[in-house]
Amino acid sequence: MKLTTPPRNKKLAKTDLFVFLVRKGVDLVIPGEIKIPALAKESFSGKTREMRLTDATKGPAKRVLLVGIGNGELDKEILRRCGALIAKNAEKMGVNLITVGHDLDGEANAMGLGQALTEGLIMGSYRLQHFKSKNKKISLERIRLVCEGEFKKGVLRGFVLGEANCLARRLQDTPANRMRPCDLVKEARAISASSDQVKLKVFDEKAMGRMKMGSLLSVSRGSQEPAYLIHLAYRPKTKSRSKVCFVGKGLTFDAGGISLKPSAKMHEMKYDMSGGAAVLGAMAAVAQLKPKVEVHVLVPASENLPDGKANKPGDLVTAMNGLTIEILNTDAEGRLILADALVYAERAIKPNSMIDLATLTGAVVVGLGHEYSGAMGNDATLMEALVAAGKCCGELVWPLPIHPQHEKDMKGSVGDLQNISGPATGAGSSTGGAFLKNFVGDIPWVHLDIAGSAWGAADRDYQGGASGTGVGVRLLLEYLESF
Repeated sequence: MKLTTPPRNKKLAKTDLFVFLVRKGVDLVIPGEIKIPALAKESFSGKTREMRLTDATKGPAKRVLLVGIGNGELDKEILRRCGALIAKNAEKMGVNLITVGHDLDGEANAMGLGQALTEGLIMGSYRLQHFKSKNKKISLERIRLVCEGEFKKGVLRGFVLGEANCLARRLQDTPANRMRPCDLVKEARAISASSDQVKLKVFDEKAMGRMKMGSLLSVSRGSQEPAYLIHLAYRPKTKSRSKVCFVGKGLTFDAGGISLKPSAKMHEMKYDMSGGAAVLGAMAAVAQLKPKVEVHVLVPASENLPDGKANKPGDLVTAMNGLTIEILNTDAEGRLILADALVYAERAIKPNSMIDLATLTGAVVVGLGHEYSGAMGNDATLMEALVAAGKCCGELVWPLPIHPQHEKDMKGSVGDLQNISGPATGAGSSTGGAFLKNFVGDIPWVHLDIAGSAWGAADRDYQGGASGTGVGVRLLLEYLESF
């Protein structure tokens, strides 16, 4: 997608479609000497997400699409959804170029509104088409968004975040035989190559063996695809006073191992790498936005399949920090690969704060549905910052507890820990967090369980339905804004 931002005082150029955002109850005056039939004006009220398409009778536009944004306080989510509707309608019409006009430059939160509108425009245009034999080319290729000042700053930021979200969704939606651990490595190499401030380290199984990552390595035993630990590091050109680490679960397919999942909906387990997709998308945005904080991204990438060499229920493995783990259920594998990645982060990176994202438990879907990510950790301030960031960007976060009883129930009888709790405990999301807490040391840390929010969410125009949502990308960048 190509985005240009002509100033308001520049004469409007010819365009296939002129889109104008209209408040309810305000006299409709379309700029650029564009005229439309009187009936089109009269039949349009401007209520939120209302749309009216008409031919232009005069001016540089062939057609005009009026988009209502309501008469209340302007809300970023409304603009994000309107942006997505604009992109989808333009695509249905086969339009190549659209010009978007508005009167929002002087709003108090002009930057946030510009960002939200552009995020919606880009995210609403997302399609995964290139695996079809008859690849239908996406028609919408160019967007002109008339803007200036703070609104323009938001537009430029929103474009980067929208593209990063679409990157994460492409990784999520790609079938598992085309998005293997080695393919995640290729994606990381591309991100590193895009910026001289982003460096990449990739640890193969031999290197992880030397680091004694027995927990992570155990999960890939049943697969012919080798595991990798991906480490991307962004360093600002000026000295940073803080260092942040994002860890994303990169389970490119999860059949459950010997504790085999039911066949129904098993194809959705290509989404078990959604945490890894999110942190890679976040780093792609970081590489362009260049925040003043040092950012590290880790993706433990693996595949969990049943085989003669696969983990068996009851097996014992040893993590990088020396803790032994009883594998009571081989389908609780995400925490096994995250455990060694978290220890590596604590020892090798030593961040000031650490956030991991993982499609860890079905229990979080039972508790929070598809609209919230569950959050638990060891630092209330970090938790509050993520909840606030979620409200700001529309990727909602809800705190969950890690009770001492949850930690007690993850203690093993043969080893130090067990990878699932007993059936009497319940609270599957919290016990998963309690397990991970053993591998972060004293670093402020929050675990985000995105098993509900990563796919299957309600339709919000710019995302939703059966495909991936790219959740986490915009949340993490919003969190970085707090620095």
